[in-house]
Amino acid sequence: MTTLSLSSTDLASTATDVVVVAIAPAGDRRRKSAVAVGPAARLKAAPAKRLQEALTALGATGKAGEVHRVPGNGITAAPLVLAVGLGDAGSGYDEESLRRAAGAAARALAGSRRALFALPVDRPAQLEAVALGVTLGGYAFTAFRADSMAGRPAELRSAALLVPDAKDADSKAALARAQVIGAAVNLCRDLINTPSSAMTPSDLAAAAIAAAEGLPLDVEVLDESALRAGGYGGLIGVGQGSANPPRLIRLAYRPEGARAHLALVGKGITFDTGGISIKPSLNLHLMKTDMSGAAAVIAATTAIARLGLPVSVTGYAAAAENMPGGAAQRPGDVITIYGGKTVEVLDTDAEGRLVLADALVRAQQDKPDVIVDVATLTGAQVVALGSRTAGIMSNDDDLSEAVHDAATRVGEGTWPMPLPEELRPRLDSLVADIANIPTSGRREGGMLTAGVFLREFVKDGQRWAHLDIAGPAYNEHAPYGYVPKGATGTAVRTFIQLAEDLADE
Repeated sequence: MTTLSLSSTDLASTATDVVVVAIAPAGDRRRKSAVAVGPAARLKAAPAKRLQEALTALGATGKAGEVHRVPGNGITAAPLVLAVGLGDAGSGYDEESLRRAAGAAARALAGSRRALFALPVDRPAQLEAVALGVTLGGYAFTAFRADSMAGRPAELRSAALLVPDAKDADSKAALARAQVIGAAVNLCRDLINTPSSAMTPSDLAAAAIAAAEGLPLDVEVLDESALRAGGYGGLIGVGQGSANPPRLIRLAYRPEGARAHLALVGKGITFDTGGISIKPSLNLHLMKTDMSGAAAVIAATTAIARLGLPVSVTGYAAAAENMPGGAAQRPGDVITIYGGKTVEVLDTDAEGRLVLADALVRAQQDKPDVIVDVATLTGAQVVALGSRTAGIMSNDDDLSEAVHDAATRVGEGTWPMPLPEELRPRLDSLVADIANIPTSGRREGGMLTAGVFLREFVKDGQRWAHLDIAGPAYNEHAPYGYVPKGATGTAVRTFIQLAEDLADE
């Protein structure tokens, strides 16, 4: 991860490899052009003129995410100036604009040694945004690259953030918080990007144990024997076709004086073939990402503990590998979820809701104030909301709004969705308490139907929300802002913010 520090050095004379400055539209409607903003706008006349001439020659407009490289000669002591667009200022730059700009700059500097980021930072929240943008934008997953590939772009090695006073306590605290959150998101990304051959359910459990080391967390892992003895029929049923048996991972954080108790439940299908209801081969390699929810829960829980937030958190990662082996569950089988409710499995590719059901029932035994589950659950989510917006479903409108608000403030796209009562009869089974998909095979409203199914395993009075991140969990397209191609780490920052909000209630 990129090493971060604070600096109050002079922008023009600092010794570094690259100076990152911010630019914005000049406001001239007749001619699109950019001007420097933030510390770069306070350069002396000669270097300021040299920078402006270079920006004009390059056709810079200052639009958000735009990046231009300018020789540092005559502007700063650094050999290179990288100008990144912030877009229109309006009443000032919000945190998300700064995060995205810092992320775009960090991506452009992949493999560089040192950089000084001189973006507009007037308060600690803006500093935190820039620090987080650098950390997330500079991310690179290189664990499986051979030595011969070592020359390929990696993370920016170190970044100093220009502030008025590098010794200011609030600035130091903002930087420290950004480093914790950034490390958590990048941990989540690492877990998701890891090939399924190296991320089996037991590997995920080992990763959770390693992430919790040295933190005030109790870690419990139920193996296949304990799951079978405990009646976790969802995890056993989904995992029984694989040579890699399932696990239920539980992380518990119990600080003194906790003001609320949040339970997080994540789907952890470490590879999803669809089971007997096997998926088509196109893009099947992406099914290593079907444990993104569990990765987010592990990363967020450890970050909350590291930050020392005054809220109890119990994180559950329901991990299994869904394979079509000789012992695999069959369409038409009936399984018993933890707690006793039976499910007719009409489609073995609707497996995520089965392992989540086990974990949701178990999580309620901890008596949390709020439960939020997160899963790459349905392709219908992508059809409805696209690849950047997660769907929120809840049995409590205030909780749905709280999750949406927390996600919006940290820059993660979500949208509240309903749980229509008329969908429930479609899940009626002739032989069990409920079927895992509509018995008619009707596909409309698939994201909502999955939410309705999960609601069946939440008791009356328990505040619960479901987050479907099938689209946002993995970016198959070009990187943007601080989001790389590949795993995004979505939901981690939302959960941390939600925990902080609960602690403040």
